[in-house]
Amino acid sequence: MVKLLIVNGSPRAPRSNSRRYAELFQARWKGEARYEALTAKNHAELAAAAAECTDLLLVFPLYADGLPAPLLRFLEFLEGAGPEHRPRISVLINCGFLEPHQNDVAVDMVRLFCLENGYPFGACLKIGGGEAILGTPFAFLVRRSIRALARAVAAGRSAELAVTMPLSPRSFVRASTRYWTQMGAANGCTPEQMASMDIEPQP
Repeated sequence: MVKLLIVNGSPRAPRSNSRRYAELFQARWKGEARYEALTAKNHAELAAAAAECTDLLLVFPLYADGLPAPLLRFLEFLEGAGPEHRPRISVLINCGFLEPHQNDVAVDMVRLFCLENGYPFGACLKIGGGEAILGTPFAFLVRRSIRALARAVAAGRSAELAVTMPLSPRSFVRASTRYWTQMGAANGCTPEQMASMDIEPQP
């Protein structure tokens, strides 16, 4: 029987898009699953939990074309003090870029970790436009892809899935500019400030 540990590797896990994606996955998962947000203090706890599971799902955003620092530190911990039993590791990653392939390097980093440390690599879902897609009419595409990921993990199948919004690059830039302008206004920043390198308040 598949027993799953879902780890949210986002630096802002409690209020992250990764949490929303993890919740969507859990809603489509038919087996036993435990969700945990990664912190600087729970590496040993999560390693112990992983030892009791058949599968580990890492849910995280793309950071600087790679893995978020908290997730990197957790993988480094597993290198030195990982469980004797190696669960199969799968990935659910999202990025703000429209193109899902922008996530490839980060997924390959997890694959390399698995290869070098004796963990089987399972399935992955790469989401493009992940910052916004859940608030659009295209959210059903994400839900459908997450369902496919859940089925692959449950079956122990390797699968490489990808999803994004069916928009032209020009339409995406226009929509994302509007989105970030609204986000900036909500946080007291003008478009001019966001376009500059000097947006931090001065002492």
